Amino acid sequence: MAILKELRPVMPILIGASVMLSLGMGVRQSFGLVMQPLTRDIALTVSDFALAMSVQNLAWGFLQPVAGALAVRWGFRPIMTAGAALYVAGLALFAMAGGMTGVMLGGGVLIGVALACTASAISLAVGARSVPAKLRSLVLGAITATGSLGALLSAPLGQLLTTEHGWRAGLLGFLALVVFMLPAAWIAGRVDRLSPPTPATGDISAASPRVALAAALRNPSFLVMTAAYFVCGMQLLFITTHLPSYLAICGMDPSLSAGALGAIALFNVFGSLFFGWAGGHWSKLGLLGGIYIARSIVLACYFVMPPTPASTLVFASAMGFLWLGVGPLVAGSVVEMFGLRWQAMIQGVAFMSHQVGSFAGALGGGLLFDALGSYDLAWRLGVALGLTAGLVQVTFALMRPPPAPRPIPA
Repeated sequence: MAILKELRPVMPILIGASVMLSLGMGVRQSFGLVMQPLTRDIALTVSDFALAMSVQNLAWGFLQPVAGALAVRWGFRPIMTAGAALYVAGLALFAMAGGMTGVMLGGGVLIGVALACTASAISLAVGARSVPAKLRSLVLGAITATGSLGALLSAPLGQLLTTEHGWRAGLLGFLALVVFMLPAAWIAGRVDRLSPPTPATGDISAASPRVALAAALRNPSFLVMTAAYFVCGMQLLFITTHLPSYLAICGMDPSLSAGALGAIALFNVFGSLFFGWAGGHWSKLGLLGGIYIARSIVLACYFVMPPTPASTLVFASAMGFLWLGVGPLVAGSVVEMFGLRWQAMIQGVAFMSHQVGSFAGALGGGLLFDALGSYDLAWRLGVALGLTAGLVQVTFALMRPPPAPRPIPA
C-alpha cells in the first residue's frame, strides 16, 4: 500500500506507458495468425511474409536510438503519439494490401518505425523518469510484464475475425485495438512535465547526443551487455519462429504450438515482475548473465529429447519466466551507467544489437534447417552461444561492477 501511495501521482503516466506497450507488442506478436490466409489470397510466399516481418524488426532496431534521441530533443509525447499514429496507418495499409508492396510498407516499414517510437525502450524510459530510484527496477518490471498481456487480447480477437471473416478483418480488428494507443501515448506524455532528476557523479545528462553515445561505446560494461543482448534476441526469435515448425515435424498436434506460445506469454508476466524486483536487490548485469545461462540449459534439456505435450508446456513455461525479464535489467543498467536523460537513446543502441540477433536467429535457423533437414545444429549453436554470453556477462559483472551513482553536492 505504501508503494501504491508513493506512485499515485504518476500512476496515469505509468498506466499510459503500459497500455501503449501492451497493445503495440500484443498486436505485433499476433501477425503470424494472418500469414497463411494472406499469402494464399494475394499470391505471396511464406518467405515474402517473413521478409516483411524481418524488415519490421530491423527498422525497429536501427531507428530505436534515433527515436530515443528525438524524445530528449522534442519530448516523449510527440514521439509516442506520432508512433501510435504510424502504427494505425501501417495496419490500415497492411489490411488493404494487394501485393508485396502493401505488406512490406504497412506491416514492415511503418510498423517497424512505430515500434521504435512506442515499444519497450521508450516505455521503460518513461517509467524510469517517473519514479524514485528505490522503486525504479520494480516499476520497470511491471511495465515489461504488460508487454505480453496484449497478446492475450489481440490473439483471440485476431483468430476469431480471421477465421470468420478473413485476414483483412483480422487486421482491422488489430487496428481497432491499436487506436487506443493514441490516448495512452498522450497520457504517458505527461512525463515531459516532470522535473528532471538530480544528476549523479559520472552522469552524462549535460552531454550532447554524440558525446553521450561515444561515452556508451567506450564503456566496457555496456559493450559486454550489448553483445550478450545480441544472443538474447537470437535465442528468442529462433524459438518463436521455429518452435511451431519443430513441433509439426515431430508430429505434435498443431494446437500445441498456440498453447506453448500462450504459456510463454503468461509466465513472462511473472518473470518480468520477479526480475524487476530482483534488479533492485542484486547486480542487474549478473542477473542478465544468469538469465542467459538458465535459458540455454532449458533449451538444451528440451531439444535433447523428443518433445511431448507435457515437456513442451513445461519448456514454454520455464522459457516464458526467463523471456523478457532482461528488459528491466537492461534499462536499469543503462540508468545506473549513464543517467536518465539519454537512457532511451543508449538503451536503443543495445536494443539494436538485440534486433540484429533476432534477425540472425530467425533467418539462421531456417537456413540451417533447409541445409541439414533438422534443427539439431541450430539449437546446439543457440545453447553454446547462450552459455558463452551468460558466463562472460556474469564474470564481467563480478570483476567490473558499474559504480554506484552518487548525487552531486550542491
